[in-house]
Amino acid sequence: MQRYYFDHNATTPIAPEVLEAMTSCLGQVYGNASSIHYFGQAAKQRLEAARRQVAALTGAKPGEIVFTAGGTESDNMAVLGVARRTTGERHVITSAIEHPAVMSACAQLEREGVAVTRLRVGSDGVVDPDDVRRTLRPETVLVSVMHANNELGTIQPIVEIAQIAHEAGVPVHTDGVQSLGKIPIDVNALGVDLYSMSAHKIFGPKGVGALYVRKGTALAPLTFGGHHERDRRPGTENVPAAAGFGIAAMLPAHNSETAGLRDRLERAILDRIPDTGVNGARAARTPNTTNIYFDGVDGEAMVIALDLRGFAVSTGSACSSGAITPSHVLTAIGLSAERARSSLRFSLGQSNTAEQIDALVEAVAASVAHLRRISVHA
Repeated sequence: MQRYYFDHNATTPIAPEVLEAMTSCLGQVYGNASSIHYFGQAAKQRLEAARRQVAALTGAKPGEIVFTAGGTESDNMAVLGVARRTTGERHVITSAIEHPAVMSACAQLEREGVAVTRLRVGSDGVVDPDDVRRTLRPETVLVSVMHANNELGTIQPIVEIAQIAHEAGVPVHTDGVQSLGKIPIDVNALGVDLYSMSAHKIFGPKGVGALYVRKGTALAPLTFGGHHERDRRPGTENVPAAAGFGIAAMLPAHNSETAGLRDRLERAILDRIPDTGVNGARAARTPNTTNIYFDGVDGEAMVIALDLRGFAVSTGSACSSGAITPSHVLTAIGLSAERARSSLRFSLGQSNTAEQIDALVEAVAASVAHLRRISVHA
């Protein structure tokens, strides 16, 4: 059976160029990047080349890039690192639709006595920058709002949020895991102080990410050991993974063709299948992502039905897979629990074609018809 992949927001296949770079590192560059001998310096050169490549993708300086184990660690390093650098009364502002990596870090801060405000979003899935202004307090130490939402693809007004926060002297972190490689990124134009990234979302390897830390931004350490990554993250660097990330950062980004295919999918589904709609459709979105509800159909059952037909999709964040409660993102934009459970996320990649889109639409139409029919007779 032919299989097609429409779950690129969960993870992406590794690009051939990335695999080649990693393989050469694993076989030939085995020195410790902290060692001063030939083998160590060869590893150091590959590590710093990767740092320059990731920096170039984001408009950062190489020295502002800290390699991590992925987006989750980057988010934790930013949120916990900033909030813990001081003691006393502290307050953090975030949004109600953040990735669990930020939400859970903020919940941990609450256990440590830090006040957390979670900003509501409208039905379009977007934070109102004025809500940030209204929520700021003298003791606010951080504003953390994601750049693009992993379930809806909605893009947040980070430039405006950063301007408002900086007027009050408050640093800004944005989770850029779902925006990197999909829309142009310039951390200086965004005005953020910290920006989280993950390689496996842009056709790189799993287990490696990065955090942009603007020069002068203070962070309390999460782990303790040596002086690696400019005292930000102790431990021997994963040079092969970093090298793979660097090559992935140089690959072509999503473009108008991806958006065209996404729009083709939406139009066809809405035209063919009654009682459907696009969640967050009114907002600016990343070009590869759509989230569609199918009233009267269980989303998990749809994922299974489509998988049996050869199509990989998801009900939302892979990090929340198996959760009994409906998506916190979809309920935050005003969907009922029932409609949230009937929603599917389709996230496209560069390998998807118009022919695959048309085949997916046929499979979705057949699956919805079947599931609605059996639910009526149940």
